[in-house]
Amino acid sequence: METQKYRSIKIAVVIPFYNASNEILLVISKLPDYIQNVIIVDDQSPTPLPKADIEKLVPSKTTVYFLENQTNLGVGGATKRGFEKAIGIGAEIIIKVDADDQMDLGYLPELLDPLIANKCDVAKGNRFRDLKALRSMPLARRIGNLGLSFLIKSATGYWHNFDPTNGFLALKTDVVKKLDFSKLANRYYFETSLLSQLYFEKAAIKDVAMPAIYGEEKSSMKIWQMPFVFGARLTSTFLKRIVKEYFLYDFNIGSVYLLFGFPLFMFGLIFGITEWIYYASINTFAPTGTIMIVTLSIILGFQLILQAIQYDIINAPKAQ
Repeated sequence: METQKYRSIKIAVVIPFYNASNEILLVISKLPDYIQNVIIVDDQSPTPLPKADIEKLVPSKTTVYFLENQTNLGVGGATKRGFEKAIGIGAEIIIKVDADDQMDLGYLPELLDPLIANKCDVAKGNRFRDLKALRSMPLARRIGNLGLSFLIKSATGYWHNFDPTNGFLALKTDVVKKLDFSKLANRYYFETSLLSQLYFEKAAIKDVAMPAIYGEEKSSMKIWQMPFVFGARLTSTFLKRIVKEYFLYDFNIGSVYLLFGFPLFMFGLIFGITEWIYYASINTFAPTGTIMIVTLSIILGFQLILQAIQYDIINAPKAQ
């Protein structure tokens, strides 16, 4: 039987719970019977976790664990608690599912198969392949999601993976054990911080196309808030990755491109602006030599930066 291969593997599903008493029952009812363990983490939810109803719905051979955070930690904090429990009970694969019933559990085999076949270390959902949902998505939200996804890709180094904020994912426990949980964010930034940690383990991530499911609730994150919430943290993530990957843990041709390209570009830019201001103030043209120095510095520096970006993209971790 097709599902027999899943029953031979110890799979744990981690569900962070907050204000989703009705929705979590739908999630539990859709769990396949080959899931051996379900770990539900109550993140100090104002609405109670319906434990009795959940125990009635879980498959007969599935063990359910109820954990409760002493304070509200956010989805990331609750998920980390669930990961720790999954490691403790000896799970081989950990699947993270939200409690709001916006993740189609019918795609669990698509997440599990590449892990079982050792084609990747992590499999995650990609909602941007759902063209119908994209057309119905408001333009501002679509642009915001696409722009944010690009920034996260550049910050984390996973250039070949789209929809990085998608929280529907399956991970090999051996990879999760290597992560520094103290460096994983507790709230909105959790998925991005997880990717940034996985990058240094060179974990291969496979995108699994699946439709987007949206409930009636509205996100508390507004489009205009994204640059303020994510901007500083993405910049920090990007800079830390570049310094560690190209100057602390290794030194390669990409390091050379950056070492010469960035200073050259910044020199040409700053020197050009200061010289332009100076010669404009005395109402005369800048000497040809000055113009050539500025132009060559900017062009050469920019070309070297582009080469560094190309090198970074080519060497990004990829699934088979």
